[in-house]
Amino acid sequence: MSPPLRVLFLCVANSARSLMAEALLRQSGAGRYAVFSAGSRPAQPDPRALAALEATGVPVEGLRSKAIDEYAGEHFDYVITLCDKAALECAALPEADEFLAWHFEDPAGSQHPQAYRQTLQAIHERIKLFLLINDKEQAQLADSLTPLALFKCLADETRARLCLLIASEGELCVCELTAALQQSQPKISRHLAALRACGLLEDRRRGQWVYYRLHPLLPAWARAIVELAGTAAVAEVAADRTRLCCMGERPLRLAEQC
Repeated sequence: MSPPLRVLFLCVANSARSLMAEALLRQSGAGRYAVFSAGSRPAQPDPRALAALEATGVPVEGLRSKAIDEYAGEHFDYVITLCDKAALECAALPEADEFLAWHFEDPAGSQHPQAYRQTLQAIHERIKLFLLINDKEQAQLADSLTPLALFKCLADETRARLCLLIASEGELCVCELTAALQQSQPKISRHLAALRACGLLEDRRRGQWVYYRLHPLLPAWARAIVELAGTAAVAEVAADRTRLCCMGERPLRLAEQC
């Protein structure tokens, strides 16, 4: 199995909406997601939110309000804010590959007797859409990335070295890969584009940098092949990594790994 995608839900108090989202995705994701929640100013779980979850059969065991600082230094595939205020207050968001901003009115400010049930339903509908999109992308990747396509893509030495080094490091940008492999930037970019088109890699922009990593929805069989190849090419990967760690002026977050 591929490792679960890490998702962090954020709101201000982490007492209702983000706890609802955490519980709903944990149940609906069927083990494919590692789900967390936190708040910029955490309070206590709202009993009305917990009651709404229990009324629909969603387990609430273990749900608690947590501060964002509890996840300092951790990396997530998705960080999702559930209110505009949280998006504004959470200036120092945890590291994530993708940030999503969902907005749901705080049921605590409503006089409607079914406010918490309605908020729960609205969040559930958004989560079902989130799952549908990810499932569709995963199915498309599984259809396009065949064993023949993978082996053909990795038959080139440069692409194989890029893939194994990225798998070893987690994610790297073009300038780092250029230094590690001692090849020109246009050549590295061309091979990265081929690996991305094949479905092996995914890129993301953060500031002035574009980072590449193994696609998080990579089929388990493909991920296993890359991991096994890395164990068989320890010396080659180590040599590229040594040059990477000697590179000057690396992006600070990644340079600290060396």
